[in-house]
Amino acid sequence: MSELLKVGVFGVGALGRHHARLYHENPKADVVGIFDVNRESAEKVGAEFGLKVFDDWKSLAEACDAMSVAVPANFHASATIPLLEMGKHVLSEKPLAATVEEGEAIFKAAEKNNVVLGVGHVERFNPAMDYLMANRTSPRYIEANRLAKYPPSRPGLPPRGTEVSVILDLMVHDIDLVLALVDAEVEKIDVLGSAVLSPGEDIVKARIKFVNGSCADITSSRLSLEPVRQVKVYQDEMCLDMDFGNVCGKRLARTGNEITSQDITLEAKNALAAELDDFIDAVNKTRATGKIHETRVSGAAGLKALKLAAAIEEEVRRYNKQYGF
Repeated sequence: MSELLKVGVFGVGALGRHHARLYHENPKADVVGIFDVNRESAEKVGAEFGLKVFDDWKSLAEACDAMSVAVPANFHASATIPLLEMGKHVLSEKPLAATVEEGEAIFKAAEKNNVVLGVGHVERFNPAMDYLMANRTSPRYIEANRLAKYPPSRPGLPPRGTEVSVILDLMVHDIDLVLALVDAEVEKIDVLGSAVLSPGEDIVKARIKFVNGSCADITSSRLSLEPVRQVKVYQDEMCLDMDFGNVCGKRLARTGNEITSQDITLEAKNALAAELDDFIDAVNKTRATGKIHETRVSGAAGLKALKLAAAIEEEVRRYNKQYGF
């Protein structure tokens, strides 16, 4: 299909602004326009990239083939389901929804209307993850650490991301990565976590055990002084130690009775641009063939990550209630 894909962006805050910018730069896309409930924010983004600002989401959607939804997680269902019911292909930012029930409703709406549903787990497009997927054999133990500074305050709104727990805000990235790396069902989870500055948890540590014997330890915090995005995968007498923030890594392997270290050099790329390009390609293939072509992170994958995140959140709260924390 040679014509440009007509796309729009619903929500142009901190992340949605970049959706608008990168669609604008993509030669396969025609950005019809943008919409945000905050008209002032939308006007600024529209002026910055020369994009039309729509007065309501429905008028924008009617003029588009596909939409990005980049609103706060607790509004994902109310923003996304009507678009899917209009027959629009949708890329929803992560997490798929704020609750499993809402996530399932979004997924069912996409299936019912035979449209593409992608979920914005952008770390799947990080070169560090590309390397892990290309070099994984049988991961036995995975250690993931994702630490961030507490987000700044916003007038009239909670700090960005704190409308949900750190599990749905940050940990869900690494939950999705672990589920992509380990081809097995979850057997058991053990969890510790606490709220500090937010209504929901700000720091959580989860141990996930799989039926094949693999195990993952995931730590997520939004109380750190310095950001960290690191994933270590131990397998077949080696460790792949990947820095997702600095896009580099090390390969640690046993050679005889010694451990040798080899630097891993990765070619940097814009992961969000790659994610949007993947979405455009999936939609174009679907429109050309009449058969759904999934994005790298499909609605099913997004729902699977959400379900595990919700189980971890439930276990944190059960544990804290049991011990009076």
